[in-house]
Amino acid sequence: MSIYFPHTKVDIEEMLKACKAKSLEDLYVDVPKDLFVKELNIPSGKTQQEVLRQFEEMSDKNVVYKTILKGAGSYNHYIPPVVKALTSKAEFVTAYTPYQAEMSQGILKSFFEYQTMICNLLEMDVSNASVYSGASAAAEAAIMCIERKRTKVIVANKIKPDTLKTIKTYTDGHGEVVVLESENGKVDIQSLEKELADDVACVYLEQPNYFGSIEDAKAVGDMLATKGIKFVMGVNPIAMAILKSPRECGADIAVGEGQPLGMPLSFGGPYLGFMACLEKEVRRMPGRIVGKTTDAEGKDAYVLTLQAREQHIRRERALSNICSNQALCALTATIYLAALGKEGLKDVANACVDLAHYFAKKLKDAGVNVLDKGEFFHEFVTSTKARARDVLKALKEEGILGGHLLNNDEILWCTTEMVDKKDLDKAVEIIAKFA
Repeated sequence: MSIYFPHTKVDIEEMLKACKAKSLEDLYVDVPKDLFVKELNIPSGKTQQEVLRQFEEMSDKNVVYKTILKGAGSYNHYIPPVVKALTSKAEFVTAYTPYQAEMSQGILKSFFEYQTMICNLLEMDVSNASVYSGASAAAEAAIMCIERKRTKVIVANKIKPDTLKTIKTYTDGHGEVVVLESENGKVDIQSLEKELADDVACVYLEQPNYFGSIEDAKAVGDMLATKGIKFVMGVNPIAMAILKSPRECGADIAVGEGQPLGMPLSFGGPYLGFMACLEKEVRRMPGRIVGKTTDAEGKDAYVLTLQAREQHIRRERALSNICSNQALCALTATIYLAALGKEGLKDVANACVDLAHYFAKKLKDAGVNVLDKGEFFHEFVTSTKARARDVLKALKEEGILGGHLLNNDEILWCTTEMVDKKDLDKAVEIIAKFA
């Protein structure tokens, strides 16, 4: 067995000499004796071989699903091998976000490429270099919109629970959050219009929404434009390859969770939040923004710009406490988008739509109640006469991770390009027994 000590005996002797102490115990003479721990209540050390065997035994307990039919915010997409091959390079893997003093032109350029791709995908003017998650991106967008006389944030329809909690947390003390829900699972334009008073700062709408339904975001955007209220759209980045962009829908700010862009599920993280806005909103955008200019020799140069963060200006004037970004995750998204290209991303989105509609039709044909909440992207809801937990348990026994449990009899299902029709046929056969 080997033991690693960070300080050698010589190091310790030199330190004690500088402190004018005879032993390490002399450094703690002011600490009451009863606070010292005589013996640590931890197991004795193990060899590397023993530790490896213990981890292997633990990993054998993991359940590996052959088919995943669960989404609700984290999605199982195919990741081209080039993504991990490049993001694993030592030049990119850092313990934390590189700060300006450490930033090379290569790192800055990768951020700039990421920003450019996000702007192209969403058809917006400016993107930052990412934030912590889709939930924090939505919350930061709400803060961007709140003003002295406009403090109310309206959340239109059902959104992801963690996003709603984060928006409420961020805006606490700044304003009020009002959640408008509808019976049919899609935003009610007339009900929304009744809430649009002079104190409303913005409306936040997810596209697709939490139930997977495609909202009439264009109608919402047009209505808000006439009333001078800002429109924040939370979007699925894969869906943006085939749905109307935030700009087409009249959004002022577009946000979302970037996990589908090349990041594995990884038990919930790390992921990244993307943010983009119209040029008129750029000075209120939090986080880092990389700009492109030329140096004294006329060569391309990349710099951090418009850094309205608490680290760089007086704390009370900072627009945000976001002082970092998900650098490696943003690079992952950049490489993923570059590897697929515009048409490749469309192919992924279309595969998701086709498989989801195939799955829903098969379930309907088998007598399962598919709740009609309008047109959907790759998620939809079913209800069963049996307990939903029993349905999911039966699927698990066949190596299938079922959908997300909404309540006792409703399940939110999701399909991506990672499943095929024979997988779905098998799942339908099991689910139909509980219809």
